[in-house]
Amino acid sequence: MIPLRYFHSFLAPLLLALPGFSAPASPPNVIMLLVDDMGYADVGCMGSKDIHTPNIDRIAAEGVKMTDFYASAPVCSPTRVAFLTGQWQQRTGIEWAIGLTSEEEKRVDGKLVTVEERFTMGLTPEDFHLVPLLKKHGYGTAAYGKWHMGFKPEHNPVQHGFDEYFGIIGGQCDYYKYYYLGGMKQLYEKTEMTTAEGYITDLFNQRTVRYIREEASEPFFIYVPYNAVHHPYHVPDDPSQSYTNENKNDGTRAGYAKMVERIDQGVGEMFAALEEKGILDNTMIIFTSDNGGERFSDNGPLFNHKTTAWEGGIRVPCLIRWPDGGIPAGKVVTQAGITMDLTATILAAAGIELPADPVLDGIDLLPILRGEKPEIERTFCWRVDRTRRKMKAVRHGDWKYVKDDMVELLFNLRDDIGEHSNLYYKRYDKVEELREKLAAWEAEVDKVPPPIRIH
Repeated sequence: MIPLRYFHSFLAPLLLALPGFSAPASPPNVIMLLVDDMGYADVGCMGSKDIHTPNIDRIAAEGVKMTDFYASAPVCSPTRVAFLTGQWQQRTGIEWAIGLTSEEEKRVDGKLVTVEERFTMGLTPEDFHLVPLLKKHGYGTAAYGKWHMGFKPEHNPVQHGFDEYFGIIGGQCDYYKYYYLGGMKQLYEKTEMTTAEGYITDLFNQRTVRYIREEASEPFFIYVPYNAVHHPYHVPDDPSQSYTNENKNDGTRAGYAKMVERIDQGVGEMFAALEEKGILDNTMIIFTSDNGGERFSDNGPLFNHKTTAWEGGIRVPCLIRWPDGGIPAGKVVTQAGITMDLTATILAAAGIELPADPVLDGIDLLPILRGEKPEIERTFCWRVDRTRRKMKAVRHGDWKYVKDDMVELLFNLRDDIGEHSNLYYKRYDKVEELREKLAAWEAEVDKVPPPIRIH
């Protein structure tokens, strides 16, 4: 017997084309799977040969795969901020990963003042952010995973609209003991520090599956921001591993593969739970990464990695499955997209009008993914503005301008995805055009000075 989901995948796009047919009246459930520091080619559907991810690949096989999708930043915290706010992270002031290496400032009498104490800054809750809007419209909300948007109680996930939270508050941890470097405890149940046993990726997967099976009200939004495959590179089923400043980057590609495959195992368990509940095809499942991969990742055919605005630092996989919403099966989409688009797309799928003030910085991708509208040319910008590292980039259409410290380069990404051939001297007209777009973007996102700055 052919599974019902395949009929949905085949028929939904045809039905949407019929006069008078629209998306399901029942708002979809949404599961947002955000992997940490995963390479562009580290799942099977993106070309991996040594990492086996049949369940993640299923999202692409029964949905769409976006080849030109970007994280809004080349490191963790700002991308997560952009997703939950729907805005460029520059508008909040959180432009770098919150933690020991971040430079933190707060605005006092209109001037930025350096804050010496770490772990004091974070994302301020707002009614127009994604989760409060979903909650206002009847969604149950849960988050299981890495938060990394503020350590203090006022920054906790429950203050941002989540009914449930279980995970690590900071950027990384020992996968079995859940502590940060220096022994700082990380694991929280809502606002309270807690304890557990087991590999932390398994714990996040188990919590997600339990919510689907036992607590899910329809509709629901589950945010699963893994800390895998961020260092330390602790493999499953070996609790003897430790986490120190000296060994934090130790690992192997084979171990990294096991970490990704344990995420995939959990995705398979989520599929099974959704099928048992009969809600799989009206659940939007999104899979992406918060930035490009690092040491043991495969970013091929892209250049460079996390922390940079080269393609390897910002271009990430993005897979979306929602048959009942008319997303076709097995479609490859070259439309350029970015983190904040997922925010706008989720709100649109839920039938929630996008806020008029402030205006979100992403677009609803659904009409393009369904084939109802043609792909469009867009402009995206990135900025790394740290004391010891300055880098900016802008992509418009197929063209990308990079300013890496004092070095300026120009690439045509459609012809040169690996950023090998610098066309600066051949197309100086394009360089000037992209410089202007970058300057206009900076002026816009910096127009209202944020109360804090993390860079």
